[in-house]
Amino acid sequence: MTHHPWSVRSRLILSVAFVWLLSAAGVLAGEPSSRQAPGLVNPFFVFDNGLGGIQDPPKVFKQLGYAGMGASGLKIGGLVKQYQAEGLRVFSTYVGCRIDATPAYDPQLKQALRELKGTDVILWLTVTGGKPGQDDERAAAIVREIADMARESDLRVALYPHTGFYVATTADALRLVKKVERKNVGVSINLCHELMTDRGKYLDATIQEAMPWLYLVSINGADPKQPGYGWDRLIQPLGRGSFDVYGFLKKLRAAGYRGPIGLQCYAVKGDALENLRQSIKAWNEYRARMAQEGD
Repeated sequence: MTHHPWSVRSRLILSVAFVWLLSAAGVLAGEPSSRQAPGLVNPFFVFDNGLGGIQDPPKVFKQLGYAGMGASGLKIGGLVKQYQAEGLRVFSTYVGCRIDATPAYDPQLKQALRELKGTDVILWLTVTGGKPGQDDERAAAIVREIADMARESDLRVALYPHTGFYVATTADALRLVKKVERKNVGVSINLCHELMTDRGKYLDATIQEAMPWLYLVSINGADPKQPGYGWDRLIQPLGRGSFDVYGFLKKLRAAGYRGPIGLQCYAVKGDALENLRQSIKAWNEYRARMAQEGD
């Protein structure tokens, strides 16, 4: 049986139109999450410095509604399995390198990364030592070595800005990541460290500049930086303090960030479980408010 050429063409046009309609409705796979669900869609996890005294954290996190945790160190294979058993994730592990030391990083790193292959755990890397801003070539070379080892295990590296370190701010991380030039190396924005280093007033620009490389973000309740303020004012349970964390999250969303967000808990006083309850309550309130307001 033969078909008239126009019939074939008509069917093709109708098929394309149908696919376009499905795409516009958000039915097709791969549609941006902003169309699938309004508001905050980022996985929200807890730093391991917020677990003090909590028995069986994976079960507690699941009950409260957290997506998982951020670990520390290299030997975390057991943790990964524990959280996977509860349907949760270990999103990151906090490790360091020192640019003025030999060796510059833990010799066990390569083997540890092999053991983490397939886990999607992000290596949250601090960079210490050296003279701030003056040893970028050495720092970049070390980060490249680590990145190449991580790439063999299909893992990513996110530079962790920390007050007083060689990479102290997201601006430092961006400067270095551009020199590293590895596709599996990115940066993070740590709210408390941006505030401590008086970078809070630049957060809007920081978000925009970081977006092409932004792998992780950390938040917490805080008061805007004032002379004499310490970590007790700059790291509080979410929902406390007068800094506009919700506004910060809205700017992240508007910029297109959909990646994991971690809860920094360093030196927060009080009962750890109550603090986690307070923080997830605030997070859920932010989610509901953002969904209501729309994009």
